Amino acid sequence: IPVTVICNRTFDNCSSLTDIELPDSITYIGERAFAGCSGLTGIDLPDSLTYIGERAFSDCSNLVDIEIPHGVTHIGDYAFYKCSSLTGIEIPDDVTSIGDYTFANCSRLTDIEIPDGVTYIGWYTFYECSGLTNIVIPNSVTFIGYRAFSDCSRLTDVLISNGITSISELTFYDCSSLTRVEIPDSVTSIG
Repeated sequence: IPVTVICNRTFDNCSSLTDIELPDSITYIGERAFAGCSGLTGIDLPDSLTYIGERAFSDCSNLVDIEIPHGVTHIGDYAFYKCSSLTGIEIPDDVTSIGDYTFANCSRLTDIEIPDGVTYIGWYTFYECSGLTNIVIPNSVTFIGYRAFSDCSRLTDVLISNGITSISELTFYDCSSLTRVEIPDSVTSIG
């Protein structure tokens, strides 16, 4: 019988773990499955994966590279929280919401593309991502959560596409380098 699930907290705080090979049959990674694996620098996720649980990779401080397979539809809150070495990540087209704190405190994250299918960007999603310099919010997004991009100190340029209706308070708080923001006519509420 092939393994399909990595259960909650399976490798939680295995700080010396540097390498893991997952079988192609994995569809589900549970809560905190690899949280605190500070020795992990990269992981190949199988194409069969559809679900990444809450805090699944949080506090993996040396995780530099991770490719999320295109079949993933759910990325839990705090999934990559405090992955301070993560430099870039591609969110699959099938993901419809980016949860609270998903990439918060990923200070080296410089490149992220939000796909057209995303409708919701949660609270503190990119909080203190000090490496981000620009962000494009696609037409599909209708809501940006509280402090979603706050304290992104190098963020200079924000393009919010037509479709968004609500921008929460403090969304861009303390983005000290911000020089340009385009807000479309579709926005009916700010703050």
